[in-house]
Amino acid sequence: MPRIKAAICRAFGAPLSIEELDLRAPLAGEVEVTLEAVAICHSDISYAEGAWGGTLPAVYGHEAAGRISALGAGVTGFAVGDPVVVTLIRSCGTCPNCATGRPTICEDQTGPHGSALTAPDGTEVVQAMNCGAFAERVVIDTSQIAKLPEGMAMDAASLLSCGVITGVGAVVNAAGLRAGQDVVVIGAGGVGLNAIQGARIAGARRITAVDMTEEKLAIARDFGATDGLLATSDKPWKALRKATGRGADAVIVTVGAIPAYDSAPLYLAAGGRVVMVGMPPSGAQASYEPVVSAFMGQGMIGSKMGDVVISRDIPWMVDLYQQGRLKLDELISARWRLDQINEAIADTKSGGARRNVIMLTR
Repeated sequence: MPRIKAAICRAFGAPLSIEELDLRAPLAGEVEVTLEAVAICHSDISYAEGAWGGTLPAVYGHEAAGRISALGAGVTGFAVGDPVVVTLIRSCGTCPNCATGRPTICEDQTGPHGSALTAPDGTEVVQAMNCGAFAERVVIDTSQIAKLPEGMAMDAASLLSCGVITGVGAVVNAAGLRAGQDVVVIGAGGVGLNAIQGARIAGARRITAVDMTEEKLAIARDFGATDGLLATSDKPWKALRKATGRGADAVIVTVGAIPAYDSAPLYLAAGGRVVMVGMPPSGAQASYEPVVSAFMGQGMIGSKMGDVVISRDIPWMVDLYQQGRLKLDELISARWRLDQINEAIADTKSGGARRNVIMLTR
């Protein structure tokens, strides 16, 4: 059984430790991927801080890209050496949600084989979010990967695994935005910038970014926002209504902050919809007035991983990137080594980074 290096969480809120782990060979329906890049998502940080519970020790990381290095029994359609993105979206393909094109909410996401990771003393290590990608290699289900074109940079490709599909998909798939409609994106971080890109690609009339700093709003304009509002200003939704004449057709909440969720319905036009993407800690509750939503015909919907079908949506987004219509390289704030992961996490938590990427080939 080969040994790999991985960043392990042994206590919530504590720094991750770089250790050697045993990685079993892929079983039926699985592949082994030697990773070249993994980005740091705020979800990884929230899990490692204990915001959503979980079992330890664990290896987090789920936004990755690399090359297939081994195939399990019965795997077809992939070959050793194929470049792929690695996602957390494990889907059985047969449950009611998978059968209706909603694999992100598969009813059997855990799979039959359990974690592929163990410590040298035999202790099982949780492969968090079905990935455990803060590591040199992973063993995952084939439903979690999508092929990439040869020659695509792995750091850019890794972003397609979560932040890009989540943001773009929230607008295109979950909100079902039509050309000419107005969008508000609350939060101009990594996912928010991709929601802004999704709105631009979908042909939105006005795309209004809402964030806490002018610096973030300036970056949002680089990605396609037509307008910016400071969340700290007095009742910013009034300025939105004045600019659009009616409010937004869709409000995409990309931050896990309760004040953002409390204010989101206030930006809506009649018939509009709030799309809930950002994930607050377990137990946190937002408030809204049901009578307003009912009278105005407004709705709220959750969107997990942009409601994507990776075999359909990732090739489309790769094509947009290759045409220059989807920004990926510009999302990368800095590149780090695996042994610098705690520094990269601290930089991500500071709020200034778009996406920090761990390069595993350095």
